[in-house]
Amino acid sequence: MLFRDAFHDGFGTWPLAYISTGGADYGEIQAVAEAVGDGDDGAYYDAWMAAGERLEQEAQVCLSAGSRAGAEAQYLKAAAFYATSYHPIFGEPVDPRIVRAFGKQKAALEAALRLRSNGFRPLSIPFEGQTLPGYFIPAEGRAAEVRPLLILTNGYDGTITDQYFASAVAASRRGYHCLLFDGPGQGEALILQGLRLRPDWEVVVKAVVDVAITLPGVDPARIVLSGWSLGGYLAPRAASGEHRLAACIADPGLWDMGGSFRAVAVAMGATLTQAENLGELNDALVGKLEQLLLTNRRLRWSIVQRGFWVHGVDNLRDYLRSAELFTMKGRAAEIRCPTLLTAAEGDPLAQSAASFFEELRCPKTFLQFTAAEGAGGHCEMMNRSLLNRRVLDWLDQLFAD
Repeated sequence: MLFRDAFHDGFGTWPLAYISTGGADYGEIQAVAEAVGDGDDGAYYDAWMAAGERLEQEAQVCLSAGSRAGAEAQYLKAAAFYATSYHPIFGEPVDPRIVRAFGKQKAALEAALRLRSNGFRPLSIPFEGQTLPGYFIPAEGRAAEVRPLLILTNGYDGTITDQYFASAVAASRRGYHCLLFDGPGQGEALILQGLRLRPDWEVVVKAVVDVAITLPGVDPARIVLSGWSLGGYLAPRAASGEHRLAACIADPGLWDMGGSFRAVAVAMGATLTQAENLGELNDALVGKLEQLLLTNRRLRWSIVQRGFWVHGVDNLRDYLRSAELFTMKGRAAEIRCPTLLTAAEGDPLAQSAASFFEELRCPKTFLQFTAAEGAGGHCEMMNRSLLNRRVLDWLDQLFAD
């Protein structure tokens, strides 16, 4: 581990995936880990913020010296570092440090993208009387051309910054325009607007596509939606109802949100029938689940801190009731466009990918990733370049036919 605390290491090593796309260098992450040392979540936050502020200052020095490329590179790193700082303190009531870090993250990323491309465009996507934030990033060196568009959708606690480094850089280099956005329950829409996650992602993506088809250079016949982490449910769910999509990618293919809870409930004494409706488990079983969550730091963070905030609930039973709504049951057969599902062998969210694949009635492809390739973890984060190469190869072949 780079970080002495395993909980911090789980968050602090994510920027390793962004080294190849300009989000960090190994030594910088290592230096942050050393600065955190045996410190608590506050020390973790402070170390990442201090590193981000140093990088941002370096960007400003580069600008003063006339180096746009240098400033862009340092602003990008600063954005990645700010984005990593607040994960351990994620939750409601919203800590002011989250708002501060998110504001600095957004400003640094926008500063970098404005330096990078004349075609970069911040977006305000009309949505149910409000707006969703988004960015249009043109294909590298081909901003004026009509190109396919890759729309990227996040999962639980990812942000546009994460999408950029994890997928958009590789896609832009390959010749794809990209549209990144925060939907309800994600990034800015959650942190600054208070919008909560919803299962009917087709409604969200319809609003995004409505804007996408108006953008210069976008081929409306070649619009692709890709989701990672929980986005592995959200993207296929959207494709089941938004039929203007030319293709869908789910990394990993995720049938529902409740699957992992069902196995735990059965292990704790629930019958298979009882586990089919998690929100109606008896009080004793819900109490056992609560005890499990409260005695495991990572689970407590995932459900009580993050999950309650994102879903807009304040207790486990209401969370489970909400989670039950996130399912592809009755929806999978409605997907019409070619669909790619991934599965990394060590990713818990990928456990349903193979059975999900069998339910699809559209043209479909299944990609397996392994630990032997260095890509066996969640969303292939330790070999994200391999994931991007295979996915983009699939898209290239799809649009070449």
